[in-house]
Amino acid sequence: MVEIKLKLSYDDVLLSPNKAIVNSRSQISTKTKLTKNIALHIPVVSANMDSVTEAEMAIAMARRGGIGIIHRFLSVEDEAEEVRQVKRADNFVIEEPYTISVEKKLGDVKELMQLRGVNGLVVVEGEKLRGIITNRDVIFQIDLDVPVAELMTPFERLHTGGPDLTIGQAKEIFKTTKIEKIPLVDSEGNLRGLVCQKDISKIEKYPYASRDKKGRLLVGAAIGTKPDFMIRAKALLDAGVDVLVIDVAHGHSTRVIEVLQEIKRTFKHVEVIAGNVATAEGTRELIEAGADGIKVGVGPGSICTTRIVSGSGVPQLSAVMDCAKVAHEYEIPLIADGGIKVSGDVTKALAAGASTVMLGNLLAGTDESPGLLVLRNGDKYKIIRGMASFGAAMGRKYRLNGNSKTDDKELEDVVPEGVEAMVRYKGSVGDVLSQLVGGLRSGISYCGADSINGMWANANFVQITNSGLRESKSHDVNLV
Repeated sequence: MVEIKLKLSYDDVLLSPNKAIVNSRSQISTKTKLTKNIALHIPVVSANMDSVTEAEMAIAMARRGGIGIIHRFLSVEDEAEEVRQVKRADNFVIEEPYTISVEKKLGDVKELMQLRGVNGLVVVEGEKLRGIITNRDVIFQIDLDVPVAELMTPFERLHTGGPDLTIGQAKEIFKTTKIEKIPLVDSEGNLRGLVCQKDISKIEKYPYASRDKKGRLLVGAAIGTKPDFMIRAKALLDAGVDVLVIDVAHGHSTRVIEVLQEIKRTFKHVEVIAGNVATAEGTRELIEAGADGIKVGVGPGSICTTRIVSGSGVPQLSAVMDCAKVAHEYEIPLIADGGIKVSGDVTKALAAGASTVMLGNLLAGTDESPGLLVLRNGDKYKIIRGMASFGAAMGRKYRLNGNSKTDDKELEDVVPEGVEAMVRYKGSVGDVLSQLVGGLRSGISYCGADSINGMWANANFVQITNSGLRESKSHDVNLV
């Protein structure tokens, strides 16, 4: 008879308290690795779901030290544009500022400002800087045929800097001149970038933000394994994406390995996270195929029904522990994807060997998620759906087929492995992350550690019963 192994989930265990080695939670480091070469200040990743992560969520996550993964259920162009929005959100130098030709008119200015969501444009003639036009120059103008040259602040009145302008020099210019933008030009007067006062303010406001070498926010994006995966990958890399995530429900497959190897072979320096897996064998094969990070989790998500529909999966705590044994041999970080309900689960996932956790449900109810806000009985909720749900599958078919009608055969072919649901509105993502990271710091302290790596060495799990789980929660009181 085949041996049936016992596997555990987060609610099945607690961490045994060890002697604390810190006097304050502020002494605890939550720094970690997302991939071999990407570091984060907090071990939190927003899920690549269409009701969780687009540009706004990714910006908020990166500013607070985590990272967001843009979902792939967009056209190639639209997903790349989401990445570009993140990379342009906070910069010291905007290397490719939005420009408009000096020959254009007011109507063109207003149209481009609205399209790009900006309040200013650099005016150029070829590559030569000719001026700047901002919302202040056009706000009360009604004649759309007025030439740009008549409205802009001309080159002669601008305060400019060289391509090697430092933050300190820029701050001094902003302080003494009261301007908001400094165009950067070379010795021949060609535009080479733009520095904005608000971007320097953001850099100082978010000192622990996840940034690349140029000071831009980090962002990841998902790709699939369909025939266009290389086209999508190239477009995302051209847009500045920092890490690609191969997004497949069952990542331990020949096709995923083929896709991973082709991406790593074609784009030599790209960081790639592969998954999802739930076994040591799957982890080893993806790492040996070139993965820089592994996503762990088959069926633990709150809106995932894979285990019910297919009968397949591994309870998430054990899945993380099994995969971590292999991943740590190769020094490849793990992402624990799914099943996180409270901050204690974050601690357990990391103690089990993960380097980061991926959150969907806990972030879907925030202001920054793209989910639809609804009112029910006076309470606010946002919609969340699994990416293998019926609605998500039909949405993909609709985008693929355009406006053509989906036939009955296509409907019959859909076997949902997820549901659509509502989660309570939670306010800003910053508030949610503050509570989660605060709980994690406490958890690390209880483990007798001062870092995530220290917790790996010190963590001792104890299995509990249903009575122990009940005892762990508030009980025998009437909550107020």
